[in-house]
Amino acid sequence: MPENKPADRVLLEIRDQVAYVTLNRPDKYNGLDMGLFHGLTATAKTLAKNRDIRAVILQGAGPAFCSGLDVKGVSANPLNFARLLFKPGRRISNLAQDVGYLWRKVPAPVIAVTHGVCFGGGLQIALGADFRYSTPDCQFCIMEAKWGLIPDMSLTVTLAELMPIDKAKALTMTARKFDGNEALALGVVTQVSEDPLAAAEAFVQELKQKSPDSTAATKLLFNQAWQADDKTALGLESSLQKKVLGRANQRIALARNGSEPDKPFLPRRGF
Repeated sequence: MPENKPADRVLLEIRDQVAYVTLNRPDKYNGLDMGLFHGLTATAKTLAKNRDIRAVILQGAGPAFCSGLDVKGVSANPLNFARLLFKPGRRISNLAQDVGYLWRKVPAPVIAVTHGVCFGGGLQIALGADFRYSTPDCQFCIMEAKWGLIPDMSLTVTLAELMPIDKAKALTMTARKFDGNEALALGVVTQVSEDPLAAAEAFVQELKQKSPDSTAATKLLFNQAWQADDKTALGLESSLQKKVLGRANQRIALARNGSEPDKPFLPRRGF
């Protein structure tokens, strides 16, 4: 059994086809210990297989979303850093990277709801989501330079899609803190609200009016084609369209725009 009772560190509740994933170490501002690393990766893998959920809301319990790596807690066992950086077999990500990167592998849209602080590894977790909803006063920071380190929890994949390289370098090299309003201007967050959870839930209701196949295929298309060469991007458009065109949920989407506006969608197809 991994350390720190990962089942207690991450709470999962599914309500009305929405998975609420909560980092649950509020007394430590949800600082990342080994229990949170294992709990987050296990939860992401579980949700990736669930074809019934329509969205995931990723949030933090207590006064903060996540304060980043709990250096003292992880350092308590000298083997932990080796465990975080070990990359087994042919996998492209290690355990440290998985807590951010694996949310991209969940077919349903993932919305991170941030408040308090979102530092270091916490920011990299949020960047792995498809959308980020934040309070205006939430504090963000790519913290690693403060400790003489570099970000190594999938930020080079996720932040590259959101902002220019010069601005990303500046934030990373200086470890400068910035609030939710600046994060919005930089493209790091999607929306700022005094009640970001309510705003995220309203957005989820919009998503649920669309085919889960279309939504999942769109996520896959953008994640794989956004920075790909033209041949790869155009080929993926065609191959994914063939997988949704004429299928049950596409026919239901047509019916919902016509004679049967309340016809329910079926569980998502696999992609």
